[in-house]
Amino acid sequence: MFPMAASCVTKVELTISCENLLDMDVGSKSDPLCVLLMNTSGNQWFEVDRTERVKNCLNPKFAKKFVVDYYFEVVQKLRFSVYDIDNKTVDLSDDDFLGEFECSLGQIVSSSKLTRPLVLKNKKPAGKGTITISAEEIKDNRVVNFEAEARKLDKKDFFGKSDPYLEFYRQMETGWQLAHRTEVVKNNLNPCWKPFKIPLRSLCAGDMDKPIKVECYDYDNDGSHDLIGIFETNMKRLQEASRIKRNRKRKIIRTLESEYTFLDYIMGGCQLNFTVGIDFTGSNGDPRSPDSLHYISPQGVNEYLSAIWSVGLVVQDYDSDKMFPAFGFGAQIPPSWQVSHEFPLNFNPANPFCAGVEGVVEAYRMCLPQVKLYGPTNFAPIINHMARFAQQALQQNTASQYYVLLIITDGVITDMDQTRGAIVAASRLPMSIIIVGVGKADFTDMEILDGDDGRLRSVTGEPAVRDIVQFVPFRKFQNAPREMLAQCVLAELPQQVTSYFRYINLSPPHEPKQS
Repeated sequence: MFPMAASCVTKVELTISCENLLDMDVGSKSDPLCVLLMNTSGNQWFEVDRTERVKNCLNPKFAKKFVVDYYFEVVQKLRFSVYDIDNKTVDLSDDDFLGEFECSLGQIVSSSKLTRPLVLKNKKPAGKGTITISAEEIKDNRVVNFEAEARKLDKKDFFGKSDPYLEFYRQMETGWQLAHRTEVVKNNLNPCWKPFKIPLRSLCAGDMDKPIKVECYDYDNDGSHDLIGIFETNMKRLQEASRIKRNRKRKIIRTLESEYTFLDYIMGGCQLNFTVGIDFTGSNGDPRSPDSLHYISPQGVNEYLSAIWSVGLVVQDYDSDKMFPAFGFGAQIPPSWQVSHEFPLNFNPANPFCAGVEGVVEAYRMCLPQVKLYGPTNFAPIINHMARFAQQALQQNTASQYYVLLIITDGVITDMDQTRGAIVAASRLPMSIIIVGVGKADFTDMEILDGDDGRLRSVTGEPAVRDIVQFVPFRKFQNAPREMLAQCVLAELPQQVTSYFRYINLSPPHEPKQS
């Protein structure tokens, strides 16, 4: 079983307009319509939707919007085809083709508004025709801030007082759905819970009149929690009075605010900066031998290249200049043959940038025969290298830059203590780290760095303020489509970006368009 794509991040509404379309009608102007097609795999395209037909117009502004599910971790290929409609049949093969444009949804949202020339089937320009696509997120990004306390609760425990906690429920067609559970306040009949937030969509789907149920329980270790009491309310009532008191037993204070979403940051000008770090240690094996993890097959592939292509093709849409620094570590490099743990693949320290994912791949292929694989496997230098750039980005005082480091490695980390310290320090910066493990090594240490099973700590005991590492062994995806690796390792990135900028209270460089 391969992991499926994460549930969609959000829905995006696309507005289409065209200018200077080809005129195919004699005695009048073209009657254009735009069709949206989406690519699923290979050369398989399916129709998503169509706009209305605009009569006698070479510069149409279409009223019908396209609504598509947006997945950050997938390259969603879109094709916008424009036709001159002169009949009532649904089939477009008997209508005049006015041009088309292909791109990814990531390119559109990272530009917010995109204008490009239309091309014919033979890829030649469709006259002077252009298409403009504007993207807007369909969202309710409001969150409810709660402060809750209770008075004179019933004593449910034989020894000591109750250990109360609250559960908030949203009404669904099939019953009540849990939206939030507070922490347990131990041994207290007059508890005051820590302030907490619940997204409005989770609490009532944005409907201010929809019932909300609150249950109060006494916590028991054996799971047999005792019900203390229940009440129902709704957001409208909570808005009418900032404090609600019932039977003098509880008080809930709430305020309503909006939070920026991932697409607010992207459409508001935030750039994702992609950097690659490649393991050139001796345990990979001689690159000339077919047994080596660095051996490039006659088809031009190996696990390192597959990981670069898979992750890079997604992330590149969110970096406007598409210039990616690429580094190696663990090799002896010319001319002194000293071991380096952060050498540019193009051997140009002043300009380690590669043009696009293709440039990274080419730099890797050119570098491979020029270095001697050695060791040890040290991660800290390359993490600290990127952290310096992330630290500089913070001085801009807006959410303008976020850094993504892809490390591809074949084995056990040698500088584990230093790496843990580097990651804990980096958790306070606008950066995330993706580690792809290639080969058959024991990757237990990598699982420790990925904080899914608990908070990573440095040797001195300092905890990471957030989980920024995502690790996956490549072998899980050896027989899967290349896209599956990116879907797995990038699924958490939107949440990491938004949680970080909320944590330090930074806004996008410019306000995204509001729906």
